[in-house]
Formats: sequence, C-alpha cells, structure tokens
Amino acid sequence: MLLSLVVPFYNEEDTVDHLFSRVVPVLESLDGLDYEIVCVDDGSRDATLGKLQIERRRFGKVKLVELSRNFGKESALTAGLDESNGDVIVPFDADLQDPPEVIPRLVEKWRQGYDVVLAQRVDRNTDTFAKRKTAAMFYRVHNALAPQHIPENVGDFRLFTREVLEALKLLPERQRFMKGLFAWVGFRSTVVEYVRDARIAGRTKFSGWKLWNFALEGFTSFSTLPLRVWTYVGSTVAAFAVLYGAFIVVRTLLKGNAVPGYASLASIILFLGGIQLIGIGVIGEYLGRVYFETKHRPIYLVRRRYDPIEALAQQSYTAAPDTADAAARWTGKPRPATT
Repeated sequence: MLLSLVVPFYNEEDTVDHLFSRVVPVLESLDGLDYEIVCVDDGSRDATLGKLQIERRRFGKVKLVELSRNFGKESALTAGLDESNGDVIVPFDADLQDPPEVIPRLVEKWRQGYDVVLAQRVDRNTDTFAKRKTAAMFYRVHNALAPQHIPENVGDFRLFTREVLEALKLLPERQRFMKGLFAWVGFRSTVVEYVRDARIAGRTKFSGWKLWNFALEGFTSFSTLPLRVWTYVGSTVAAFAVLYGAFIVVRTLLKGNAVPGYASLASIILFLGGIQLIGIGVIGEYLGRVYFETKHRPIYLVRRRYDPIEALAQQSYTAAPDTADAAARWTGKPRPATT
C-alpha cells in the first residue's frame, strides 16, 4: 500500500529543509505503508525549486512537478493530486502549521474503514485574532448559503482513499474551491482533532484581499442563494414603494399637495441606485465565473516532471544552488507539458 503526501510550494525556500526533516521520519514510521512525497513548485521565484531538487536526491521517493507559472494553491494542489499514485492521499501545507505527527492518527482511522479522515483544528491561537474571527464568520456564512456544508476549522489537511480521489477527478471546474469539492464528493468520513502550530519559517502568501476573494470563490461555487436573494430584495423594495405611493395619494387627498424638500427624494434615489448596483455586482460575480468556465482552459500547465530517484545516502548538501543551475544540473530529460 502506498501513501502519497501532496505538498504545494510557492516561494517556500525557508521551509523546505524543516519540512523534510520532520515529514520523512513520520512517513518512515508507518507500518505496512510505503510512501511518496509529491512536491508541486507553483512558479516559485526564489530558491524553492533548487532546494526541492536537493531533497529529492537526499531522500528519494520524492516526485517533483514544476508548473509553468504561478497558478495558485488550488490549481497546484490539483496538479499534485493528479500526479499522485497512492492508495491513500494526504494533502499537506509546506509551512508545517499542520503537524506531520498527526498523519499516523489519520492512517489509524483509515484502517478502521473510513474513506475520508478530516484533520480539524481545535486551537488556532497561533493565528491572529482577525484571522480567527473572519474564518469563523466565513464558515457560518458559507454553511448558511450552501446546501453542502464545509466542516468548520478543517483545511486541506486530511486523508482520503484512491476512490475519493477518482471521484474528485470527475469534477472538471476551472475555478476550484478545494474545501468545497472535498465536501461535495462525500464518502464515509470521520474527524481527528489537533492543535495547529505556528508557521515554521517565512511568511504567509495569503493577504487579506486574497482571503476575501477566496471566500467569494467559496460562496459562488456552491450556492446560488446570493442570486436568488435579490429577487426577494427587489420584491420587498417594490412593496414598500407601492405602500409609500398609496400613502402619498391619501395624504394629498386629505391635506393637499405640500411641496417637500429634495433631500428625501435624493436619498431614496441613491438608496435604490445602490441596491441595483449591488445586485448587478452579484450577477457579475457569477457571470464572470461562467465566462471562465466556458473557455475550457487547463487548470494548470506542467513545465517539467522529476521522477523519484535513488537517494544518495553518502552525500549531503548544505547549500541550495540557484534554481536555474539546479534545473540545468539535475533535471534529466524534460517531458512535454500536460494538464
């Protein structure tokens, strides 16, 4: 039986050494399971690719996939899943906020017969207060809007079987929200709780703006309620308009035609204009996603693959070469780019 650990990398040169020094002993300790580490370089601009080349030679069992540019984490994770050969698959983040020591607990639950084992964070004190609160708000709003709920405080870190992976491959959308896709396919699931650590090195690549766009992706990928709600908003505003019109008619018949100021009229016009623009904006979010889906562009492009090689136990490397130098010295024969 083979376990595939899938790790996307983007400008993570400071975490590569730490990652392999902690992950490999954990994977070696799994009884009855061989393993492979599928590393996806998502167009890194630093020495990440060169360091991954070094670790590939040191440890072996490392499959390295270099994408043609930065496609984003969701696409890089999809590429890693497509390249994995394991009977069980574990997506994993390079920053080591998710402790690799949890993996044996995931494997134990899988051996009890579960298809999906979710790793749920019970303590996120290493995250900022704002991030914890906005994350909690996202889960509440998403699960209120979408018929398929996402387990709260569960990221990409989980274990699932080859059958689940084949089901995921049947979902062809280009605008990918992996947490939602994982939840949508279903299968028999259980939860393992753990405490999240601080980032081991480097800085997060997700700014507040990127997290906001990521949340919008989740809302629009699995629910049409934001579209439907504007039918009710429009109906409510129209009903108030009819009632207010009737009130004006009655008041004019009873008290005459008093000329009011223009402030109230301007306020009403601006309010209704704002409501209309918000509704058009929501429609635009969905229309934009339909537009990109109809283009049928590939989710990612592979520049080069580096298959696992025999580890060089007698050699050690203490410094990472330049990425271009590493590619020139250790790439081997390139393969054509595929999706």
